[in-house]
Amino acid sequence: MTSALWLSLFLGAIAWAGDLEPIAELGAAPSWDLSGGASIGPTVAVEVTPIEHWLELEAGVTPSFSHHSTEWGTDLLFKKPWTLSKKVEFMAGIGPEWIHEKGANLLAGEAALDFMFWPARKRRFGWYVEPGYEWHGHDRSAEVSGGLLIALP
Repeated sequence: MTSALWLSLFLGAIAWAGDLEPIAELGAAPSWDLSGGASIGPTVAVEVTPIEHWLELEAGVTPSFSHHSTEWGTDLLFKKPWTLSKKVEFMAGIGPEWIHEKGANLLAGEAALDFMFWPARKRRFGWYVEPGYEWHGHDRSAEVSGGLLIALP
């Protein structure tokens, strides 16, 4: 988890130094292993936009709790944003993920679609739904995270 914290702090520092208007994502992330099994856990991420309309970076951490173990996932997604309306955004992204489970560290890949909804004009608070797909070795899983968006000052 330490690497996730440092990665989130790093992106947050870049955002404030470069006036990139960071957004925090707080939510829940249920996940289903495609070979059987399920897990759920909270998720926290920081998102910044280094290139307006072209690139958003999202760094996050998600502990997943199942019957037999706890898994920590730390990811960095590179996302292409599209503005669908004044209140709705869509992003498609892909990136690496570091997974720590049962004393082992694994490198994985992740792809996600991100739907963001902003009910107010100033975009201070909103909510999101993010279906995703993760793979490492022969393991594959599908997940859907969702929760609150908070624009950081």
